[in-house]
Amino acid sequence: MSGHSKWHNIQKTKGAADAKRSQAFTKIAREIIVAVKEGGSGDVNNNSRLATVIAKAKAVNMPNDNIKRTIEKALGAGNSDNFETVTYEGYGPGGVAVIVDALTDNRQRTAPEVRHYFDKCNGNLGAIGCVSWSFDRKGVIVIDNEDGELDEDTVMMDALDAGAADFNADGGALEITTEPDAFNDVVKALEAKGYSFVNADIEMIPQTYVKLTTEGDVHNMERLIDFLEDNEDVQNVWHNWDQD
Repeated sequence: MSGHSKWHNIQKTKGAADAKRSQAFTKIAREIIVAVKEGGSGDVNNNSRLATVIAKAKAVNMPNDNIKRTIEKALGAGNSDNFETVTYEGYGPGGVAVIVDALTDNRQRTAPEVRHYFDKCNGNLGAIGCVSWSFDRKGVIVIDNEDGELDEDTVMMDALDAGAADFNADGGALEITTEPDAFNDVVKALEAKGYSFVNADIEMIPQTYVKLTTEGDVHNMERLIDFLEDNEDVQNVWHNWDQD
């Protein structure tokens, strides 16, 4: 099946975050706390958002003990963590559309920091909705097949049978796309068949991509992504930069 080929476009930006494992775990722990509090349950069978976050945690090899402790902390009566979800939208250098998802306990701290990153990298922060209209919200599951051990047709059929919307094999990565509501069911079905993932999350998928043509724009876009991903409040950075 054909589909957007996105994984190779985000590998570089995800790689920087994945290399800082403790930082990645801290951010996911924050997501778990919010999911438990908002869902009112530490049971993935009764809390779909928590199930989604745990799939993401497992994909980056967050230890089960860490996940369990974080859920217990969120359920604890003395837990005073109070994070809220905030989304920022804007344009990076060269007109690249950027969406920033954050979980913050202080909007007055986070918003100026995000704006400063955009300004510093020759971009500009815009109003909510200024770029999100050009993205589609989809579940994205990626299976590593660099060694070629998995049969692509088998994985495709398993994914589609589980309820996936699309499948794409790209350079050793098998990318499965789902509708957001089907994501958790597809993850569960594929895990039951013994598959493990290098990425599993609900993502914002660009409808079109922008290619940067100058070294200055490329440099500034890389800096913008690094600044944002290094911020402790920022959970995800979505963009339509074509890095091929």
